[in-house]
Amino acid sequence: MLVSLQWLRELVSVEPAALVPDHLAERLSIAGFEVEAIEDLAARAAGVVVGHVLQRDPHPNADKLSVCKVDVGAGEPLQIVCGAPNVRQGLHVPVALVGSTLPAVGLTIKPAELRGVASSGMICSLRELGLDDGSDGIAELDQLLAAVPPLGTPVGPLLGLDDQVLELAITANRPDGLSMRGIAREVAALSGGSTTFPAAAPVVAAEPLAAAAADREAIEAGGLFSLTALDGLKVGPSPDWLRQRLERAGVRAINNVVDITNLVMLETGQPLHAFDRDRLGALTGGTPEPASIGLRQGRPGEAFVALDGQERTLSEEALVVTCGDHPIALAGVMGGLAEAVSEATTAIWLEAAVFAPQAVRRSARSVGLRTEASSRFEKGVPREITLAAADRAVALLQELAGASVKGRWLHQQSASPQAPLALRRDALHNLLGPVLVEGEAQDLDDERITATLEALGCVLEEDEEGWQVRVPPERAMDLRREVDLIEEVARLVGYDHFAAHLPDPLIPGGLEPAQQLERRLRHSLCAAGLQEIVSLSLVAAAPGRVPLANPLLADYGHLRDNLHQELLQAARRNLQASLGGFWGFEIGRVFPGGGASGDGRHAERTLLVGVIAGERRAERWRSSGKPAPPDYFQARGVLQAGLEPLRLPLEDRPLTDAPLLHPGRAAQLVVEGKTAGWFGQLHPAEAGALDLPAATYVFQLELGPLLSAGTRRNRWQPSFRPYPTVPASERDLALVVPTDTTAADLLAAIRKAGKPLLEQAELIDRYEGAQVEAGRCSQAFRLRYRDSARTLTDEEVEAAHGRVREALERRFGAEQRR
Repeated sequence: MLVSLQWLRELVSVEPAALVPDHLAERLSIAGFEVEAIEDLAARAAGVVVGHVLQRDPHPNADKLSVCKVDVGAGEPLQIVCGAPNVRQGLHVPVALVGSTLPAVGLTIKPAELRGVASSGMICSLRELGLDDGSDGIAELDQLLAAVPPLGTPVGPLLGLDDQVLELAITANRPDGLSMRGIAREVAALSGGSTTFPAAAPVVAAEPLAAAAADREAIEAGGLFSLTALDGLKVGPSPDWLRQRLERAGVRAINNVVDITNLVMLETGQPLHAFDRDRLGALTGGTPEPASIGLRQGRPGEAFVALDGQERTLSEEALVVTCGDHPIALAGVMGGLAEAVSEATTAIWLEAAVFAPQAVRRSARSVGLRTEASSRFEKGVPREITLAAADRAVALLQELAGASVKGRWLHQQSASPQAPLALRRDALHNLLGPVLVEGEAQDLDDERITATLEALGCVLEEDEEGWQVRVPPERAMDLRREVDLIEEVARLVGYDHFAAHLPDPLIPGGLEPAQQLERRLRHSLCAAGLQEIVSLSLVAAAPGRVPLANPLLADYGHLRDNLHQELLQAARRNLQASLGGFWGFEIGRVFPGGGASGDGRHAERTLLVGVIAGERRAERWRSSGKPAPPDYFQARGVLQAGLEPLRLPLEDRPLTDAPLLHPGRAAQLVVEGKTAGWFGQLHPAEAGALDLPAATYVFQLELGPLLSAGTRRNRWQPSFRPYPTVPASERDLALVVPTDTTAADLLAAIRKAGKPLLEQAELIDRYEGAQVEAGRCSQAFRLRYRDSARTLTDEEVEAAHGRVREALERRFGAEQRR
């Protein structure tokens, strides 16, 4: 948003010091309207004065150059070589003196010699002063000014180059910042001043607009649509003051009718559009009626030529205003070229409407077009200002174009007024604390609070606890709660004016146990050799994925439903880049499909997912430089080492129905009897499709249940166990069991049967081959027995060992291997 300080001074009554550009820019930036640049228009014409061409002679050595004698009101006339075709004797022109700089063209004027003739200065065109009027010649002040001032007078103020323009960055929650009225209220509230807006224009009476049923739904989505018919217009150039205001706001002047609609948009924030009524009649084959105007979605392949002269192909995303079902404008974006106001226009329809922000955003994106109007509609335009803006435009059209009103037609959806917000003194003082007044801390006084909010356009009614506040329509989108009003007071008074006020009692913060454990888990996984990866949570469309309502890009328009796909793609990219391996993990949320719950929320799951593909090159010294990717058990050991901070026993159970994994090399990971995830080797078909090595392993764990189990109080209470003072006795036990018998089941039975003397049991070997009959395998365990008080005898150890062997024979049909 470009803000002219001259225009701002007309709308705000404050001390002159408050509108000094640098000071005002600092106040606005601190308050939330970041000032990105300050342009001093006077710099465009610094050192440029009024001159009079006394003599013009042809250049002796160049046909297209002229040698001019120019009087600038100081001493001898200057000799200036000029190449403009319209320079002539007797003309008053802007002259850039030697030493001046023209920022618009990046030129510093120096004494020069052009084709052998000395030149001291430069006769300027409007383009060279940053006021491009489309002509190629020099500026003729006799035509531009009603009366030419004395020679040597600075040209800048004569051409409106005596202003400063602030460029503001307007955030999405402050659509009022896209209007001069909104900025004026902000400056008044910051500076303790008051606003003075143009008097309200006479209200034009309206008749109901008979919209077709198909159009009514689109109109009611915005809430208001109006047409005002005006006749007797005289289209021509706008007066200087109007053109200058538009140019300083970055808007190109067209003609008085179009310029008035743009001026009202800049002033109030309400975009308007004028249609040539006679040109619309050509579409309907006669005088157009208000009922012929409609609003609908575009049709696939439908052509539309906008005001910029480009033909665009519409889609169903585009929202179009129609006349006789012919598209005449992209609603809220840009009008059509065929219906534009021209010098021959004598009658118009003035459209003032509110369109749904989402519809305008989709429409603008569908055609790749963003305009001043669409940027305002996308942020939200309050319907309460729409008709007032139309009335303001009508009054200006009557004044500057000689228009007469023939009628207005309106379709408006009824809306209940916003209820006043309660603002309590105690809530404000408790939240903000005291302010510093002459070094002393005291509560903000009521007068300052009311003055600040009233400067924003709020209406306050005092009650016992504070005030009932009615918010102006322009701020209704962001001032919805009591805390919003409190924030406005703090923002406009200035956060730096409040005393440092800490909570009492002061309670130190910290991480919750689950957060601490998650951090330890991340560090442990990295220590185990995995690298943490962060991927985008937005992905391309796929069946079952949750779509976004307004995606920025089609390829990132859905929420991810898994983490392993992006990790596998990352592994593929790393290996294709000649890296030896990829060991990575990610902790993140996924959003499985299935629809939203009753409150509109979609399910979320937090997962720990990792991929181990290839080798770590730092270990090649152990294999004489040969590739040595990890096998299944080594990769599983890496995961086990990474999960050490959880201190949870993980049980592996066979998994055969996971399409992503190798059917014979996959396991369910079970914690406390419940499935927590899975681990396995990538299915050969998947590995081949992704160009990954066969030794690629993937794991996935539900993080929530793991953290919940790992943070139970009893897991973090340290327990002391004295060092053993007596020797232990170890026995090996080799068993032949069916191949589908897991070591975990055998270990559980061993530990139960070996109580109370069994201290430790571990698997030391597994064999399946020719020396064991088909369908069976050999599993060997090492068992350690110990009594904490005395040394066990061989008979006691053998008795305990026999009970273990009998329990395994009874439950699993195990046979001791000889």
